Amino acid sequence: MNNKNICLALLLAIAGFNATAQTKPYSWTNLPKAVRPVFKKDTFNIVKYGAKADGITLNTQSINNAITACSTKGGGVVLIPDGLWMTGPIQLKSNVDLHVSRAALLQFTDDKSQYKIIEGNWEGHAAYRNESPISGTNLTNIAITGEGVIDGNGEVWRLIGKDRLTEEEWKRKVASGGVVSENGKTWYPSAAYAKAAKTPKAGYIEPGSSAASAAEYKDYYRPNMLVLTNCKKVLLKNTTFQNSPAWCLHTLMCQDLTLEGVRVRNPWNAANGDGIDVESCKNVMIDNSTFDCGDDGICVKSGRDEEGRKRGMPTENMVVKNSIVYRAHGGFVIGSEMSGGARNIFVSNCTFIGTDIGLRFKTTRGRGGVVENIYIKNIAMKDIITSAILFDMYYMGKSPTDDELVSDATLPPVTEATPQFRNFYVNNVSCNGADKALMVRGLPEMAIKNINLENLSMKTNKGIEIIEGKDINLKNIYIESKNSKPLISIVNASGVKFDNLRYGADTDLLFSVSGKKTGTIQVTNSNTSKAKNKVEFKSGADSKSLVASN
Repeated sequence: MNNKNICLALLLAIAGFNATAQTKPYSWTNLPKAVRPVFKKDTFNIVKYGAKADGITLNTQSINNAITACSTKGGGVVLIPDGLWMTGPIQLKSNVDLHVSRAALLQFTDDKSQYKIIEGNWEGHAAYRNESPISGTNLTNIAITGEGVIDGNGEVWRLIGKDRLTEEEWKRKVASGGVVSENGKTWYPSAAYAKAAKTPKAGYIEPGSSAASAAEYKDYYRPNMLVLTNCKKVLLKNTTFQNSPAWCLHTLMCQDLTLEGVRVRNPWNAANGDGIDVESCKNVMIDNSTFDCGDDGICVKSGRDEEGRKRGMPTENMVVKNSIVYRAHGGFVIGSEMSGGARNIFVSNCTFIGTDIGLRFKTTRGRGGVVENIYIKNIAMKDIITSAILFDMYYMGKSPTDDELVSDATLPPVTEATPQFRNFYVNNVSCNGADKALMVRGLPEMAIKNINLENLSMKTNKGIEIIEGKDINLKNIYIESKNSKPLISIVNASGVKFDNLRYGADTDLLFSVSGKKTGTIQVTNSNTSKAKNKVEFKSGADSKSLVASN
């Protein structure tokens, strides 16, 4: 073989090696990565563009001019120095790092006329929205950094229920203006908002609609504070984002997204006050960040129903680690708008304190989409209000009654609108305080499949409930539950395996098994005699379905 052929063979071998490396499945030893942006060091101070830190002057034009100049000249850092800076909407541009100094407060105005109505997205639907305080579309190489605070002035936008305020807070809210609902239970920022709240699909972009025609309900279109759409190489680092009108951080169809040391603070009673919603994004890293929210903390989405399926962009290749979620509807969440699917997601070394639910996976009929290959380990939870771990395919839908769960009713057909949860691997979870340890609730026509839970330690009010699950594997599980009548309920599930199941000393009934569809339940390496009663079978369940061996 001559030198030319040797070189060619070598090149082909290298190419083959690279191809193999690139197609290696993601795992804990081969985690997804996000490419970070890089910026020039040139600095553009907003003061040089006329900005004033007096808390009164509207600096919208000065800040946007600085961003434009920075991007036009090849990029760099736009500096928000120390001080209180009032502003209207800011549009990011490529190659710009918006740096908010430690002692800087970037405060968005409560003058809603500064936010024009645009075509945007709301909970997975194309919809008219007010312009977000910070936005960027089709950008490359962008960042928001610095240890300062960005405040969205959300209280002037949000509705709120009387039951979510003290009596004195409610009096002040009513006295501030706006209108109260007919039943006296909800405060709205305006009569237009109250009217829109009763109008189906208010603000949806549909044939014949326009921004002009949508203006009647302008006050209803609460903006998400930061919206980045179809952007590549995005960095959010060390900044505090707080008090958003709706979702705080919304990244839509972005690629190579990094959050590092970010803090999100929304009031606990903020309607739709999600921390971050990562929607249809690829290559995502969330590290060392803290969320305290009025809704879900760290949330994965990919579009809603038919619109999401048509987009067909899953959220994929995502790592979440070393992060804390305080009060929120869920600590780490997937759904319910997940019609484009989600896959290859790794969550580790996170703490959830006081959230409604810890690990929350939600969907419903009509969504479609496949959520798969989800890997979670080393999670600590305390004082969870409902379920520590929840898989639920009846989100916002009518839950089946006990009779419906065990009936032979005709099932809906499986179509592209039928959602699927499968291939979850959860390891090393500790929870001290929750209403329920684990809830798995699939659909009769589509069971939740291949859920693997290992090394769980749970101190809760109630134990485990598995409905319409298939191939549910639980290994090295300890459940200490106040209510153990039963400790574990299984309805129309099959292939459920318990290996080294341990439980509290005062357990009354270990297993309740229901439904004609229930298949084999295996219990190994477990002392089932500790419970006062081992198992009850009801509603047509086969008494031979549970097989136990020590």
